[in-house]
Amino acid sequence: MSIRKAQSYIDRKWISAGREAVSIISPYSGEVIGEQFLATPADVEHALATVHAAKTEIANIPSHERARILKRASMLLEQEKRRFAEIISLELGKPLKNTLDEVSRSIETLELSGEEAKRLIGETIPGDASQRGTRAIATTFRVPVGVVGAITPFNAPLNLICHKVGPAFAAGNSLILKPAPQTPLIATELLKLLLDAGLPENAINMVLGGVEIGQQIVKDPRVHVVSFTGSVRAGQNISELAGMKKVLLELGGNASTIVHEDADLARAAYLCARTGYSNSGQSCISVQRIYVHHSVVESFAQRLKQEVSKLKIGDPLLPDTDIGCLVDANTAKRVADWIEESIRLGAQLICGGRRNGATVEPTVLLNPPKTSKVVCQEVFGPVVSIIPYETIEEAIAETNDSPYGLQAGLFTNQMDLAYKVAHALEVGGVVINGTSNFRLDHWPYGGVKNSGIGREGPRFAIEDMTEMKMIVLQIPEQG
Repeated sequence: MSIRKAQSYIDRKWISAGREAVSIISPYSGEVIGEQFLATPADVEHALATVHAAKTEIANIPSHERARILKRASMLLEQEKRRFAEIISLELGKPLKNTLDEVSRSIETLELSGEEAKRLIGETIPGDASQRGTRAIATTFRVPVGVVGAITPFNAPLNLICHKVGPAFAAGNSLILKPAPQTPLIATELLKLLLDAGLPENAINMVLGGVEIGQQIVKDPRVHVVSFTGSVRAGQNISELAGMKKVLLELGGNASTIVHEDADLARAAYLCARTGYSNSGQSCISVQRIYVHHSVVESFAQRLKQEVSKLKIGDPLLPDTDIGCLVDANTAKRVADWIEESIRLGAQLICGGRRNGATVEPTVLLNPPKTSKVVCQEVFGPVVSIIPYETIEEAIAETNDSPYGLQAGLFTNQMDLAYKVAHALEVGGVVINGTSNFRLDHWPYGGVKNSGIGREGPRFAIEDMTEMKMIVLQIPEQG
């Protein structure tokens, strides 16, 4: 296997000479698949100075040209779909069927961003609603903020970069990117592709490294918006460090899906199995808590067990693999420890629960106490808990009894009940007759409480990556 290189990209150059080299190891095979060269604080300073100096030039690129570049990138990514998917599977242990889907979504995200570049519209506001404004009219425009700092996670390492780079450039901003240290290879390949598509070389700088590198970006006053996807703890740190700038945070969740007594249990079990364990549960909206009406708990649990038993665990590069591994062995051990804790506290193990290296079997638990970590915290692993409820009000209350509020799912055939529950749930999005783990990339995506601030999706991210500017015309009275 050839060793790939991940390098920082600063001031139009790929940087590796004299930088610390760190091996990139496949979490599934344990093989060294590449090396990344870490940026220094001086590199980050150089990158920040570069993108700040470029912001006016990038803002002056016509919208149609920004749109053309992003759509060209989308087409190039379509041509490279298989190669990009294999890189993600190697770096992350994410099954190929999931990474192919991620590349498809990334193609859409770039294309959507290109379309939105042409929709930076404002409005005219007559002044005569006020007596003092009888002869005045205001026009509003969307203008770039200047510099966007983007910090991305490992779990969807391609699409989540596209969700930041695409809207930022579509809005006319320059950008400094720090991808997750676990997945620098796919970030490097995407940046090369964007440059091949015509992205100006000074429009983006990328720096590789850990927490300190990210903090340096966040604190810098030359960065006008920080867009971050990751943990609550890191999000809180960013909020404290950022100072007087916009902060967009897409953080964690311990998503709930409610299965009511009248639900289609076969459909609910199938979808919970497919969306609770994709990417080994490493998704903010992965199905984690399933609240099931007490009258159908036994039937649903058996159906879910049957569906989970059909999932194939194995090499993420094989086309029929459903479950690969977690991002590393330490994460897998933590997930296994949480499973054991829930069983000690009284949960019933329906299936799964065993760990082998970085792989944890897809696990179903029945009725773990609400104080167990698998219920009250974010597992971010292949663990789903079935929790019985008596009344729908109880299911609503238990869903809302969480520091998170990203998305939720609900299975019922009663439309009035569906809307009652959807309005009562304290989350950013509710999926009716589907699970929490359903997202389309042009929809507004984000949460409330500790799940974040702001919304992703090109149209909605652009709103936060631009400022409203008003120009007022005072009309002279005719002589």
